[in-house]
Amino acid sequence: MNKYVKYGLITVLALGTLYAVARVLKTNSKPAVVFDTTTLSKQTIVNKVVATGKVIPQDEIEIKPQVSGIIEKIYLEEGAKVAAGDLIAVIKVVPNEQALYQARGRVRNAQIALDNTKIEYDRNKKLFDRGVISSQTFNNLQLQYDQALLEVENAKNDYQIIQRGSAGGSTSANTNIRATVAGTILEIPVEEGDQVIQSNNFNDGTTIATIADLSKMIFEGQVDEAEVGKLKLNMPLKISLGAIQDKEFDANLKFIAPKGVEDQGAVQFRIEGDVALNEDFFIRAGYSANASLVLEQKDSVLAIKEALLQFDKETEKPYVEVEVGENKYERRDIETGISDGIYVEILSGLKEEDKIKIWNKTEPVKDDEDNN
Repeated sequence: MNKYVKYGLITVLALGTLYAVARVLKTNSKPAVVFDTTTLSKQTIVNKVVATGKVIPQDEIEIKPQVSGIIEKIYLEEGAKVAAGDLIAVIKVVPNEQALYQARGRVRNAQIALDNTKIEYDRNKKLFDRGVISSQTFNNLQLQYDQALLEVENAKNDYQIIQRGSAGGSTSANTNIRATVAGTILEIPVEEGDQVIQSNNFNDGTTIATIADLSKMIFEGQVDEAEVGKLKLNMPLKISLGAIQDKEFDANLKFIAPKGVEDQGAVQFRIEGDVALNEDFFIRAGYSANASLVLEQKDSVLAIKEALLQFDKETEKPYVEVEVGENKYERRDIETGISDGIYVEILSGLKEEDKIKIWNKTEPVKDDEDNN
């Protein structure tokens, strides 16, 4: 009896040893992880450039005064629609005391000169009428008298301009600030009581108001130097505004700056496009906007996600790994085409049925006991 028990125990021990060895071999033959796979799919790929910028009026007109003074009254507010000639504000002329004094002195000097010339003129006219002096001598005196009259008139006009802002009887021509074009008042940067300076050859003058036609808007944005060479005039744009959700406006590219400007280490080129407005939406000047410019588009092409690509360290050419057996893969060099940053077109190197390794996504292998 002891003999059979002994052989039985040996048999059980041998079987246990064989099972343990088989278990170890089976475990070592499987990798710690397996990779997911995917296949080619048909995609519509659009290669586009996105330019950031804003929507502004095509033309903005700055209204400046013709005389210096103080804002006496402002009649309109920002946002008001105006026609050419509408009154915006009135300026009260505050003359410079020194200039006023000098102008008054000039009037007096001109009047004294006129009085003396008139005495000489009247005396010689009597002599000319009697035939005592020649006509040439009298004509010279006539010229001096006319010039003296003109000098008095000019001096008086200068005095009135300095004192009232106008040489005429009414000062409204220069002191009334009127709209020069039709449109909407975008900004009135002055207030009643502010001092303003007239526009002249040496000074731009104080801006009383800014007027623009909001029915004619353009997109103004920046494009990186890496993309500007791909742009062409009259390319279609799609404008999306930050203030208006789920709405795109059509536009045409009308300007590409010939000179770039460096911004934070990158060279940017300014572009402009005419925006086709929709009457259902009111577009305010200065809205932030993005413009999409379609450079190339292909429909229903075989593609994979760009994240699946791997690149050779030496040649930097793209490749993927294709499943050829259970958890076995081989390298396939591929040729790529158009890309939108998510999907990339596959021109050659793969078949539609190939299973492509997702190299950055793995799953742990489960034991048979776990599966059960």
